[in-house]
Amino acid sequence: MKAMFKTAVAALALASAGTLGSAEELRLSHQWSNKDIRHQVAQIVADEVAAADVDLEIKIFGSKSLFKPREQYKPLSRGQLDMTVLPLSYAGGQQPAYNLTLMPGLVKNHDHAARLADSPFMEALEAKMAEDDVMVLVHGYLAGGFAGKDKCITKPEDVAGLQTRAAGKSFEQMLAGADASIASMASSEIYNAMQTGVLQAANTSSSSFVSYRIYEQVSCYTPAGDVALWFMYQPLLMNKSTFDGLNEDQQAALLAASEKAQAFYLEEAKKQDANSAKVFEEAGVEIAEMTPEDFEAWRALAIETSYKAFVEEVPDGQDLLDKALAVE
Repeated sequence: MKAMFKTAVAALALASAGTLGSAEELRLSHQWSNKDIRHQVAQIVADEVAAADVDLEIKIFGSKSLFKPREQYKPLSRGQLDMTVLPLSYAGGQQPAYNLTLMPGLVKNHDHAARLADSPFMEALEAKMAEDDVMVLVHGYLAGGFAGKDKCITKPEDVAGLQTRAAGKSFEQMLAGADASIASMASSEIYNAMQTGVLQAANTSSSSFVSYRIYEQVSCYTPAGDVALWFMYQPLLMNKSTFDGLNEDQQAALLAASEKAQAFYLEEAKKQDANSAKVFEEAGVEIAEMTPEDFEAWRALAIETSYKAFVEEVPDGQDLLDKALAVE
């Protein structure tokens, strides 16, 4: 009897030791290289959580190695993926309201973007995410510009007749209004599309233009400068049920790590635009500048195309647009 008791105690001790020794693992997916700012944001969260020593490990699957870029939101919402850094407008098919996170001319600059992320507008979007069992850990907007294979893109008439890539529905609607032909694809596919002649022009974030080496395929680059038409919300998201299933220490460590990563994201995002212009210039690419008059021409076109369509297509579209426009 004593031998049986000792065996049972020993087995329990081994089981406990095994439980204590194995940290819970979360899988985080994104489409970028490890040099990209969005990977760096994910890495900060992973490193800070590891340093907190709360039996929680975040394993990062970058360079679209786990899911295709546009196919991450659905598995996240179903609990098949724990975390992702994702351009939210990629999920506009699931939640049309997300198309407002890449609306031409809606965001004025990086500080304005940060205020949008901390506003009733974002609260309304987060309520929609919660319906899909998704929550935001790190808010972040990135600015971007245009690149042309054979010519500079600064004003609407410059894209007429060109096969052009835009990141989301709202930009596609505006570009179509300027008589461009639209090719939908993830930013990770721009390089090959330009190389093979499928694309003549593209817009994406300053970070993606550099990390995907688009400077090797274009003759002219119009970076985000004093005026930036292109701002895209690209948060680090998490499955809410997965978060709720963590213990209090793990949740606290994850939230603290996310706060640190968000501060880094904002400061680094401000540097991306100038850095990208420098990289393109050093590669021998012509640098063009969008004037305030060019910006207003694009925005007027967007109001007649993208803004109008959004309000017509999304049941609470006008309310969401008003909330966004109300942020100074």
